[in-house]
Amino acid sequence: MDSEQLLAVLAAVGHPQRLRIIAGLTEGRVHVSELARRLGLSRPLLYMHLERLEKAGLITGQLELSGDGKAMKFFELAPFDLHLTVDTIVAALRADQRDADRSEKETPE
Repeated sequence: MDSEQLLAVLAAVGHPQRLRIIAGLTEGRVHVSELARRLGLSRPLLYMHLERLEKAGLITGQLELSGDGKAMKFFELAPFDLHLTVDTIVAALRADQRDADRSEKETPE
């Protein structure tokens, strides 16, 4: 994990509504409208939060067609285990440096 990925995860879990969404998904896969009802959120607001969580790799979304041909979006938790330590932060910064070094070597002079 590089620093950009680490920051995306921290930003994703750094909001009370997104923590509520994660907790709401512990019961299993759920349709976005049902999740919005459970949490008392509007669908547009819920989608904004779901997008942040999905980009951080904490949840996954899947579009499916219902029997009557309607597109339905379902979300579920992705397996994750977040441990924030000094070593996690240092490892992310080292990954950034390795990527930067690799890019320098690949760039012709």
